[in-house]
This record gives sequence, C-alpha cells and structure tokens, in this order.
Amino acid sequence: MEIGRISAIFRYPVKSMAGQSVDGARLGWHGLEGDRRWAFRRLTDKSGFPWLTASKLPELLLYKPFGLDNNTAEPLPTHVCTPEGKEYELRSDELRDDVSQRFGSAVELMNLKHGIFDEACISVLSLGTVRGVERESGRDLDLRRFRPNVVIETEAAEPFEEEKWVGRTITFGEGNSATVIGITLRDERCVMVNFDPDTAERDSEVMKSFVRLNENCGGVYGTVVKAGELRVGQVVTLG
Repeated sequence: MEIGRISAIFRYPVKSMAGQSVDGARLGWHGLEGDRRWAFRRLTDKSGFPWLTASKLPELLLYKPFGLDNNTAEPLPTHVCTPEGKEYELRSDELRDDVSQRFGSAVELMNLKHGIFDEACISVLSLGTVRGVERESGRDLDLRRFRPNVVIETEAAEPFEEEKWVGRTITFGEGNSATVIGITLRDERCVMVNFDPDTAERDSEVMKSFVRLNENCGGVYGTVVKAGELRVGQVVTLG
C-alpha cells in the first residue's frame, strides 16, 4: 500500500552536531552512509553511554561539519565550523580543546565505522506528526529540531500515524532497486527537541507537547532489511 513520498533526508556526521540535508543518500546495513560515524566521548564518564550530546551541551548543535574526506568510502567531513565561525580540522587538537573548554571537562573524538546510535540505525518521522506538534505547541518548528533521518509526507497526514507501522516494513522506491526497512519501535523523545537548531535556545513547550499528545513519543526507529539508495520524492510503500 503506497502511503506517501520522502520529503527530506538528513544525516548527522558528528553526533549532536548540526545535520546535513541531502537530496539522496545510500542506506547501508549500519544506517545512512556517513551518519553519526563520529562522536565526542566524555573522558570522565564510565557509563555505557559516554557520548557528549546536546542534552549535556546544547551549543554542540551549532557546530557545523563540512568538507568531504576523499580518503574514506563514506561521505565524511574534514572540518568543523564552531559557533563563533572558527574553522578547525575535524581530528584536530584545536577542535577537541574548543569543545572540552565549552563543556567544562575533557573529551576526545572517536570514529566508529558502524555508527554511534541511541536506539537504532535509522529513524523515520512523518510530516503529519510535525504539524500536530506545531499545532499543540503553537510554534513553527524546523524539521532539524527532531533529528530525523527520513521525513515522509504521507497521504493521510495524520499525527503519529507512523506508529501504526511498528512490526511492518516500509519500502522506498520500486522494483529491484527498492530499499526496505523494518520498523521496530517508537521513538521516545528527549530534551533534544526543545533546542532551536540555529540558536540552541531551549523551549520546553515542544517536549511537553509530545508528552500531552502521545506519551512523549513521535517518529519510529527501524532496521535495514534491504540496502539501497534513498532520494527525496521517492515513493514509500507499507508492507
């Protein structure tokens, strides 16, 4: 059953830093190529989740990875622009020191070829859900606030309709070249949705809207069943 089309695709080369909107991307067995392959680790944190995220340092959202490393098979950045406009090489001591100073504790950059994900390697969000939260919160909300990989404009345009897909598959494209993911669980939202992607200013009404409307959930996670290419405008089919 055709349910809509891909409206937007995002990848986030460095965990919790600014994302990149792309017209197309390859979806491999470990998510979108180039997505969350880098992250800063908090050296004093001995937990199972030592990564520095915007929940600990909101200004991390204002760091913008850029460039293209021709020495890697995946589309990975070479440099990062800081909130003040300084440009450092991604692997440089200068960038590490800049982030450490802003955070107030030592960090180190790590590269994991299989990605550094919270729950699953691919996330999907419907525009209907975004519009529903906008109405509830009384705000115009940038898609980047929700940190999705794939945004789908569905024909029904119902808020949270993607939750009906859990346990089923969705196919992007048609024929032998189609890409398939299995939808595994709901996306429980955290304080990340409260931060403006351009200013890092906090607005707690956004997360409160998710709580009131849908038990603090919005969007879904999935696993890759058949790798392939994704592109904006591609037909999406529910299986």
